[in-house]
Amino acid sequence: MHAKGTFEVKVTPQPAEAGVGDASIGRMGLDKQYSGDLEATGRGQMLATRSPVEGSAGYVALEKVSGTLHGRHGEFALQHNGIMTRGAPQLTVTVVPDSGTGDLQGLVGTLTITQADGKHFYDLEYTLPDAG
Repeated sequence: MHAKGTFEVKVTPQPAEAGVGDASIGRMGLDKQYSGDLEATGRGQMLATRSPVEGSAGYVALEKVSGTLHGRHGEFALQHNGIMTRGAPQLTVTVVPDSGTGDLQGLVGTLTITQADGKHFYDLEYTLPDAG
Protein backbone atom coordinates (compact mmCIF):
# COMPACT_ATOMS: atom_id res chain seq x y z
CA MET A 1 0.00 0.00 0.00
CA HIS A 2 1.02 3.63 -0.45
CA ALA A 3 0.28 6.67 1.70
CA LYS A 4 1.04 10.04 0.14
CA GLY A 5 0.88 13.64 1.23
CA THR A 6 2.85 16.60 2.49
CA PHE A 7 4.57 17.51 5.71
CA GLU A 8 5.94 20.58 7.42
CA VAL A 9 9.10 20.32 9.49
CA LYS A 10 10.68 22.53 12.11
CA VAL A 11 14.36 21.81 12.84
CA THR A 12 15.66 23.22 16.13
CA PRO A 13 19.40 23.17 16.89
CA GLN A 14 20.14 21.64 20.30
CA PRO A 15 23.10 22.66 22.47
CA ALA A 16 26.08 20.32 22.73
CA GLU A 17 26.48 18.65 26.11
CA ALA A 18 29.80 19.39 27.78
CA GLY A 19 32.09 16.37 27.71
CA VAL A 20 29.69 14.25 25.63
CA GLY A 21 30.83 13.17 22.18
CA ASP A 22 32.27 15.49 19.53
CA ALA A 23 30.85 19.03 19.56
CA SER A 24 31.31 19.31 15.75
CA ILE A 25 28.45 16.82 15.30
CA GLY A 26 25.28 18.87 15.27
CA ARG A 27 22.18 17.72 17.18
CA MET A 28 18.74 18.96 16.15
CA GLY A 29 15.20 18.47 17.37
CA LEU A 30 12.59 17.59 14.75
CA ASP A 31 8.91 18.54 14.87
CA LYS A 32 6.78 17.48 11.90
CA GLN A 33 3.13 17.74 10.89
CA TYR A 34 2.03 15.18 8.28
CA SER A 35 -1.06 15.75 6.10
CA GLY A 36 -2.75 13.52 3.54
CA ASP A 37 -3.09 9.74 3.87
CA LEU A 38 -0.97 10.03 7.05
CA GLU A 39 -2.49 12.56 9.48
CA ALA A 40 0.12 12.64 12.22
CA THR A 41 2.77 14.43 14.19
CA GLY A 42 6.41 13.39 14.19
CA ARG A 43 8.94 14.23 16.87
CA GLY A 44 12.56 13.20 16.77
CA GLN A 45 16.25 13.93 16.99
CA MET A 46 18.87 14.23 14.29
CA LEU A 47 22.66 14.06 14.37
CA ALA A 48 24.55 15.59 11.44
CA THR A 49 28.08 16.29 10.30
CA ARG A 50 29.70 17.93 7.28
CA SER A 51 32.91 16.90 5.60
CA PRO A 52 35.67 19.30 4.52
CA VAL A 53 34.50 18.77 0.91
CA GLU A 54 31.74 21.20 -0.11
CA GLY A 55 28.37 19.46 -0.51
CA SER A 56 29.31 16.30 1.38
CA ALA A 57 27.64 15.46 4.69
CA GLY A 58 25.75 12.81 6.60
CA TYR A 59 22.89 12.57 9.05
CA VAL A 60 20.97 10.03 11.05
CA ALA A 61 17.67 10.59 12.83
CA LEU A 62 15.05 8.76 14.82
CA GLU A 63 11.46 9.97 14.74
CA LYS A 64 8.33 8.87 16.61
CA VAL A 65 5.17 9.31 14.51
CA SER A 66 1.73 9.41 16.15
CA GLY A 67 -1.58 9.68 14.32
CA THR A 68 -3.74 8.02 11.70
CA LEU A 69 -2.59 6.11 8.60
CA HIS A 70 -5.44 5.43 6.16
CA GLY A 71 -7.89 5.51 9.10
CA ARG A 72 -5.82 3.30 11.39
CA HIS A 73 -4.61 4.97 14.59
CA GLY A 74 -1.34 4.33 16.41
CA GLU A 75 2.34 5.16 16.63
CA PHE A 76 5.48 3.96 14.90
CA ALA A 77 9.15 4.94 14.66
CA LEU A 78 11.17 5.95 11.60
CA GLN A 79 14.93 5.65 11.19
CA HIS A 80 16.57 8.11 8.75
CA ASN A 81 19.97 7.60 7.11
CA GLY A 82 21.05 10.43 4.82
CA ILE A 83 24.25 10.93 2.84
CA MET A 84 25.18 13.83 0.58
CA THR A 85 28.11 13.22 -1.77
CA ARG A 86 29.24 16.48 -3.38
CA GLY A 87 25.64 17.62 -3.66
CA ALA A 88 24.10 14.27 -4.66
CA PRO A 89 21.67 13.13 -1.93
CA GLN A 90 20.86 9.56 -0.87
CA LEU A 91 18.20 9.07 1.79
CA THR A 92 16.73 5.93 3.31
CA VAL A 93 13.87 6.21 5.80
CA THR A 94 12.65 2.90 7.24
CA VAL A 95 9.91 1.96 9.70
CA VAL A 96 11.68 0.54 12.75
CA PRO A 97 10.72 -3.17 13.01
CA ASP A 98 7.98 -3.93 15.56
CA SER A 99 7.59 -0.25 16.50
CA GLY A 100 3.92 0.00 15.48
CA THR A 101 1.28 0.31 18.21
CA GLY A 102 -2.51 0.25 18.25
CA ASP A 103 -4.02 -0.27 14.80
CA LEU A 104 -0.52 0.09 13.31
CA GLN A 105 0.93 -2.95 15.05
CA GLY A 106 2.96 -4.97 12.52
CA LEU A 107 3.61 -1.97 10.23
CA VAL A 108 6.52 -2.51 7.82
CA GLY A 109 7.66 0.02 5.26
CA THR A 110 9.89 2.67 3.77
CA LEU A 111 9.25 6.37 3.38
CA THR A 112 10.46 8.45 0.44
CA ILE A 113 10.84 12.22 0.85
CA THR A 114 10.87 14.68 -2.05
CA GLN A 115 10.95 18.47 -2.19
CA ALA A 116 9.45 20.76 -4.80
CA ASP A 117 8.53 24.44 -4.81
CA GLY A 118 9.54 24.78 -1.15
CA LYS A 119 7.24 21.94 -0.02
CA HIS A 120 8.06 18.52 1.44
CA PHE A 121 6.24 15.44 0.11
CA TYR A 122 6.23 11.88 1.44
CA ASP A 123 5.35 8.51 -0.05
CA LEU A 124 5.10 5.73 2.51
CA GLU A 125 5.16 2.28 0.90
CA TYR A 126 3.96 -0.12 3.58
CA THR A 127 2.27 -3.34 4.57
CA LEU A 128 0.07 -4.02 7.56
CA PRO A 129 -1.41 -7.30 8.74
CA ASP A 130 -5.10 -7.52 7.80
CA ALA A 131 -4.95 -4.30 5.73
CA GLY A 132 -6.83 -5.94 2.91
